[in-house]
Amino acid sequence: MRLVFAGTPEVAVPALDALLASDRHEVVAVVTRPDAPAGRGRRLVASPVAQRAEEAGIEVLKPAKPSDPDFQARLTEIAPDCCPVVAYGALLRPGALEIPRHGWVNLHFSLLPAWRGAAPVQHAVLAGDEVTGASTFLIEQGLDSGPVFGLLTEEIRPTDTSGVLLDRLAHAGAKLLVATMDGIEDGTLQAVPQPADGVTLAPKITVEDARIDWSHPALRVDRVVRGCAPAPGAWTTFRGERLKLSGPVKPLADAAVLAPGELAVAKNSVRVGTGSHEIELGEVQPQGKKPMRAADWARGVRIESGERLGD
Repeated sequence: MRLVFAGTPEVAVPALDALLASDRHEVVAVVTRPDAPAGRGRRLVASPVAQRAEEAGIEVLKPAKPSDPDFQARLTEIAPDCCPVVAYGALLRPGALEIPRHGWVNLHFSLLPAWRGAAPVQHAVLAGDEVTGASTFLIEQGLDSGPVFGLLTEEIRPTDTSGVLLDRLAHAGAKLLVATMDGIEDGTLQAVPQPADGVTLAPKITVEDARIDWSHPALRVDRVVRGCAPAPGAWTTFRGERLKLSGPVKPLADAAVLAPGELAVAKNSVRVGTGSHEIELGEVQPQGKKPMRAADWARGVRIESGERLGD
């Protein structure tokens, strides 16, 4: 099939690479979000997908919106058979959806209908799910509600951050997307409507969502730290300034002696009280500074007895 791939961030690149390597399909163009400011100089930078497409010598389309008439006219000229999508980041309306004869097929990082929305992997970690996966489905007007072509499952390991888990899913999902294109092309694969039961939503994680509540159990604190890594990053406050928990925490099995948020510093460790067991901090990042070991940070700020994290 002639394919136009739609995607934007780094997590979409493995799927693009897999489609480029396929001997059954031809990626004739890429659709991605417009260049965005990045770095200290805030200069405009092309998306990772755009950069990879340019390396491969593929036409790159960067419409402000997929409803742009010029974009839709060019897509009609290209006449793709199908548009595979991974984390494109823009809403597709009927005008664009109707152009490819096999539609737009999205690779979504959850076992649909669970965790429909922008942050499925983060929500799976936050919820303490033991298993997640990826789904390919036909895009329609509803939020991730279209019929499903294929699924794969992936175990969520006790130490997984959202970033680590998403990387595994991106590579496994790339193979699923290629297999889905193969099945659509040869007519052996039919999309199946999603069940009405089991629908959960996964809206974008906000900075406030990533704030640690030390009255919560240690297990919940651990999930927030892992679920919000690498972005937006779990955080708390210390002496009125934001302190990011940039590394994993370790829930401790010993009986708690510290109050929620209370700090206890040893030579090579920093413990914090929660609503249940204590945790040991990994790396922290004070405001305006680089990440560092919690013990090094504690020595630098000279924590006094009874001091706490959080308000």
